[in-house]
Amino acid sequence: MLLKRVIATGVFALGLATSVAAGAEELKLGYSLAPTSHYGVGATAMGDELSRLSGGKWTIKQFPANALGGEREMVEGAQIGTVDIVVTSSGPVGNFVPDTLITDIPFLFKDYAHAHAVLDGPIGQAILDQFPKHGLIALAWGENGFRNLTNSKHPVKSPADAKGLKIRTMENQVHMTAFKALGVLPTPMAFPELFTAMQQGTVDGQENPIGVILSAKFSQVQKYLTVTQHVYSPALIILSPSVWNKLSDQEKGWFKQAALAGAKAMRQKAEDDAKNGIEELKKQGMEVVTDVDTTAFQEALKPAYADYAKKFGQDKIDAIKSYKY
Repeated sequence: MLLKRVIATGVFALGLATSVAAGAEELKLGYSLAPTSHYGVGATAMGDELSRLSGGKWTIKQFPANALGGEREMVEGAQIGTVDIVVTSSGPVGNFVPDTLITDIPFLFKDYAHAHAVLDGPIGQAILDQFPKHGLIALAWGENGFRNLTNSKHPVKSPADAKGLKIRTMENQVHMTAFKALGVLPTPMAFPELFTAMQQGTVDGQENPIGVILSAKFSQVQKYLTVTQHVYSPALIILSPSVWNKLSDQEKGWFKQAALAGAKAMRQKAEDDAKNGIEELKKQGMEVVTDVDTTAFQEALKPAYADYAKKFGQDKIDAIKSYKY
């Protein structure tokens, strides 16, 4: 009798394990960079944590290097449920959730600590809270880092040097307004098209954090790097409502916790790349300008700042600039 009970218990446990395994769901996570990039590191950390918390109920399959489309297409995919999770720069997200655009104002954040404090605090949460109204779930703020200018023409130290350069920007009005004020010719373009456009001379240059410049191998088609650090660029971990709406409250907590683990790993990798990447880009043949006339850039951007004040409200901009951390 005891033997029968043991066998029955074993069969029940096996059946339970089988049902859990059968119910396991593989989620598609897309991003625009290489698997070795900060996006890939963040995605891996998120997947590991989600699998741990859920006992293997959810696993994440990564689709790097625009395998699911450009960032804008992937965000649209999350809206309609064809993509489960997207790790994306904030740039194209402003086309879906306008409140995110305030984070793209040039020279808004003093340093990483300031940016993290703002985004992880009530200001950042208030922006994340806007996503469901636009058919998206934002789980956490990740990171790209501070953006820098590259070009194939000549060294750039001041706005005068940048004037007339044809620079690819994200499909983002805040960035385009800034570059127009600098006398640059902003050329909005999806990221997957950028390498070829620089290779063929369709654009003279682009602007991105060091980690992106490294992982995308832009040193192969760009000669000059200027460490302008003109915009702090966050990233976002976005979940499709088609996944979110099926979750229990406990499961939603797991997804948020996993996303925070991914964001932490992403930030660390992005900062490490920023510290170490400039030397690597020099080894790859780039000429690096570090003595940038930041004051001249900020002065040239005054017309853009007036535009941002009308668009977002000077009080909101000041609240970010003066945030205590």
